[in-house]
Amino acid sequence: MSSASPVRWHAPVLVKASVACHLGAGAALLVESALWPWSLAAVVIDHALLIGAGLWPRSTWLGSNMRRLPEASAARGEVSITIDDGPDPEVTPAVLDLLDAHRARATFFCIASRAAQHPKLCREIVARGHSVQNHSHRHSHTFSLWGPRAFAREISVAQGTLSQITGQRPVFFRAPAGLRNPFLAPVLDRQGLQLVSWTRRGFDTVTTDPTVVLARLTQGLAAGDILLLHDANSKTAPSGKPVVLEVLPELLRRIEQAGLRAVTLPEACA
Repeated sequence: MSSASPVRWHAPVLVKASVACHLGAGAALLVESALWPWSLAAVVIDHALLIGAGLWPRSTWLGSNMRRLPEASAARGEVSITIDDGPDPEVTPAVLDLLDAHRARATFFCIASRAAQHPKLCREIVARGHSVQNHSHRHSHTFSLWGPRAFAREISVAQGTLSQITGQRPVFFRAPAGLRNPFLAPVLDRQGLQLVSWTRRGFDTVTTDPTVVLARLTQGLAAGDILLLHDANSKTAPSGKPVVLEVLPELLRRIEQAGLRAVTLPEACA
């Protein structure tokens, strides 16, 4: 399997500015203690900017973040469907069948602890031509609050688990809910992983109306798009089926009608 080469981490402007802000605030206090209100205000504003960047999943202010496919992939008319939070034995097999019916390929950002519970299903994803990538080990809701050591442990365990199950080492990482902080980028660099977000998402974990989810994914659909759905944690549609299973057939038809081709992230970045 071809793989992308993760972008080497270099401290982005916001991180450099944050370091300079803290040094400047400290220096100002040493020179004149009466400046403490201004120093404190500068540090508070700096932290607010860092938090805001971490809470914006598509932000590049904290480091490299793949939001669209490379230009060469877009020129080939490719898009990438990414499916998060699985594998789910009740939903993932049906997702695979729908993809097969349209000869489409997708990237599954799997939670490693779930993959360990369903290794055969995880291997089937790969056997059927799709890609399994790293979506953390436990998908903790406090992920974005962690420090570098906790990030390193969580991501390393997931790398080991997914590699052992599939025989392929992930080269892409998606943060839980897309949330992160400045400590994540250098950890990903050391582990050879490229952070991936999306061009547009369906919000199928909170929306029960398949037509609304489909509209979010297809409005302005174009070559190079990275689309986000979920095989686990997908809401239930009025039909009683998971929203992803209601949306995917029409999404795949729209992709075909637009003359586009759904490929895995490693294929797009080859």
